[in-house]
Amino acid sequence: MAVVAVLASALGVVLATLTPSTAVQAQPAADLAQPAAPNVAFHYGSKPPVDALQAFDVAVVEPDSGFDPRRAATPQTAWFAYVSLGEVLPSRAYFQDIPKNWLVGSNDAWQARVVDQAADGWPAFYVDKVIAPLWERGYRGFFLDTLDSYHLVAKTDAERARQEAGMVRVIQAIKARYPEARLLFNRGFEILPQVHGLVYGVVFESLFRGWNQAQGRYTEVSQQDRDWLLAQARVIREQYKLPVISIDYCPPADRRCARDTARRIRALGITPYVTDSGLQTVGVGQIEVMPRRVLVVQESEPGVAIDNTEGVRFVSMPINYLGYRVDFAETRDPLPEIGPDRYAGVVVWSNGYFTQQPGRFLAWVEKQMAQGVPVVFMNGFGAPVAGSLARTLGLKPVKGRVSGPVSIVSKDPMLGFEMPVAPDRSEAVPVQVQEGAANTRSLLRMRSGTLTYDAAAITPWGGYVTGPYAVRQNAATDQDRWIIQPLQFLREALRLPQMPVPDSTTESGRRLLTIHIDGDGFASKAEIPGGGFSGEVLFREIFDKYRLPMTMSVIEGEVGKSGMYPKLTAELEPIARKIFAQPYVEVASHTYSHPFEWGRTVPGHESDARIQEGDEAYHLAIPGYKMDLNREIGGSIDYINRVLAPPGKPVKMVLWPGDCQAPPEALKLTEQAGVLNMNGGDTMITRSNPSWTAIAPLGIHKADNTFQVFATNQNENIYTNLWHGPFYGFERVIETYELTEKPYRFKAVNIYYHSYSGTKVASLRALRKVYDYVLTQPLLPMHSTDYVLKVIDWQGMAVARELGERANGESGEMGAPAAGAWVVRGDGNLRNLRWNGTGVPDVATARGVTGSSPAPGGGTYVHLDGGNARFQIVPAATLAVPEIPEANGLVRDWQRDGQVTRFRFSGYYKPFFRLANAGQCSVTVDGKPVAGMRERNTLRIDTPAVNDPIHVQQQVEVRCAG
Repeated sequence: MAVVAVLASALGVVLATLTPSTAVQAQPAADLAQPAAPNVAFHYGSKPPVDALQAFDVAVVEPDSGFDPRRAATPQTAWFAYVSLGEVLPSRAYFQDIPKNWLVGSNDAWQARVVDQAADGWPAFYVDKVIAPLWERGYRGFFLDTLDSYHLVAKTDAERARQEAGMVRVIQAIKARYPEARLLFNRGFEILPQVHGLVYGVVFESLFRGWNQAQGRYTEVSQQDRDWLLAQARVIREQYKLPVISIDYCPPADRRCARDTARRIRALGITPYVTDSGLQTVGVGQIEVMPRRVLVVQESEPGVAIDNTEGVRFVSMPINYLGYRVDFAETRDPLPEIGPDRYAGVVVWSNGYFTQQPGRFLAWVEKQMAQGVPVVFMNGFGAPVAGSLARTLGLKPVKGRVSGPVSIVSKDPMLGFEMPVAPDRSEAVPVQVQEGAANTRSLLRMRSGTLTYDAAAITPWGGYVTGPYAVRQNAATDQDRWIIQPLQFLREALRLPQMPVPDSTTESGRRLLTIHIDGDGFASKAEIPGGGFSGEVLFREIFDKYRLPMTMSVIEGEVGKSGMYPKLTAELEPIARKIFAQPYVEVASHTYSHPFEWGRTVPGHESDARIQEGDEAYHLAIPGYKMDLNREIGGSIDYINRVLAPPGKPVKMVLWPGDCQAPPEALKLTEQAGVLNMNGGDTMITRSNPSWTAIAPLGIHKADNTFQVFATNQNENIYTNLWHGPFYGFERVIETYELTEKPYRFKAVNIYYHSYSGTKVASLRALRKVYDYVLTQPLLPMHSTDYVLKVIDWQGMAVARELGERANGESGEMGAPAAGAWVVRGDGNLRNLRWNGTGVPDVATARGVTGSSPAPGGGTYVHLDGGNARFQIVPAATLAVPEIPEANGLVRDWQRDGQVTRFRFSGYYKPFFRLANAGQCSVTVDGKPVAGMRERNTLRIDTPAVNDPIHVQQQVEVRCAG
């Protein structure tokens, strides 16, 4: 139910008749006080978008949506439950328990019943039946709506006084039971003199733009009604010192209306929130949240796992790099309802014409374009471009006959990226863009015979590139190539605004380094002098020599008594225990039987029919074992925790084995077990295959709201031709590190290999070469779980901009709001942003920003101390204050108080931090003075390493001369 305002359109009552006797004359907006007010959002949809709403300080949601605030990792956002006090809908669970004589009227516009606030048992009933269940569900704030519905039934002063006294008793009863509860009022002006000390803030609706529920239309508010509301706002702010929020309404696709209305409200000294009539979209308040999702629509072949689709293999990585999460939709399934408040655009990848309900698909595309969501077609349109589709796209069908060779008439520089454009007439689409049309540009014009056509273009609704000019695929060599520069094309076609991009590759100016080992071959003997099992050799030659943070896994079916080698268990388990006991090692499972084809682990899968009795080719041949996902995941975790892991150091992660294409059922089981998951992705860019098509995205969203995190790059099995040799091949992973660093830093560094790398002289030499190489690089070592948590935080991080005045030429329809400070919110695990424009963050005036450093490929990394930052980008720093351009460790809780800066710091491996602008500064660590190493205006401080820098940190204080 939407917020209920007492408007003539909704309740049939003139606002002027509701003016209390204490009302004052409206005053000019400039006279209104300016108490600090929280950013408040209201969203009554069935699935509240937690990722976007966490940008706000308070988010009011419909509790019947099923949302659980206890599961929301949003430390900066308080979740309030919408509750109606003056009315009740028959659909509410407590409706049947209300005595019928308490229901004294109706609000026909909303099909709700009005409750007698003066009923003797109403306060206790309301606390017990409405507030208490929500408190148990984790809500600590409540938005009390319909506080003025009693005007529908109370017609005399005496009747109104009785209703108001009843509401006061309800408010007092809530605070008596739950003193910590925060209460937002929707209006309630008449009772504020008695309860204002119990109130968190006051909301009213429709200062400029309203909604007429009876007529189903958006309305303009009269000046008379606005003056009356402003008079109430003055009393609330000046006498009661409470925040005031106005909820106004605009059509959901009209972002210009929302921005303009929000600016008008804010100019009056009131906190705005402008949304749609049903409060189903993320509105515009003092901040506007940037949509950080892109929907990829495709039609995959039957039996092809989503992991192998072009949407994952080609499209996702560039979109991730640009700062956007990728969601997927298949044309055979119902296409999702999306809007410009959450989605930055749609990318359609087609391999020919769509066969699954093409009419429904085209109607859906037209709807997205109509509401202003940019749409990009890659590899074709999925349908013939003629008739209504051509009219929708604004493309001009052209006539002509394709014959003879194809020539290039004109070509934009973004074409011919990884290989030259090879004209191909087999997929010619006979259309041209409209010459001279606004926001329209041909990128590739071709001619064959009498046909001249545009094979790629930027258009007002987005853009397109037909096949084969997106990616040239080569199944024979397994080497694909981008023909169009994907970053430039997608940025321009989707009209992506400039914003600080969450970035999981870096922290405090240093590229991340993680190490993880799949357990395969733990039972293998080393083919080197001295022999021994591979785990022993790796511990002696690699693990304990370098002592870098690492994640080690074992396969229970190799090591445990119930597995393949029960006679070796007595020798293998002590080796695993010794490794897991090392302070730099975190514990992981590589499952029980190491499934090779994960699709076959799920009954009913297309490939399941191939499984015959006794067919164990899709997992290790463990005697008597039949595939059981619970045994694979929960069972193996339980074994490692009971038998191998030290006390208090349980399994943290499942590392997917085999093809790593984990089904949603398996991903759900890791979540239920309370562990993270990783592997898959196939990043294999090398100098012999130097293509961005060989760089995987961060991970993949699958069914049932599951997410698989991909390994940063691939393991030695791939570099050694599936362990057929050369066994030194893993040293080529250094090429991958370098090609994912320049021209852009696409990936962190990841040393990823199997236990069997400890069995051969050549593979051990390759490992040493890789380890020695990474130690020469400016990297920040951390555990794999740290990285996975960053990727998860990346998915839901909110980026918002404080609403500024309209910039010259701003249309208001698309892009970022006008200039204002940036607000970034997350759960605190991801502490790096990438700014691709000019300028630097102003650390002196920022919150949660510790410094900045140059980013490969141009731009600037913005270093954060946690999940709550606010900063402005300026041409140059306004004041030279201490900041951290580089740190080999974790910087937390950055605070500046005059000439004193304080923060917490620690790191896994040889930690240090550098302070810029510190020439006149002294430093203490845990209260003890440290000299450090000075170079010009920079000071470097080295600190001792710790095994758990997340929980064990040192307090740093920097004092500078005035």
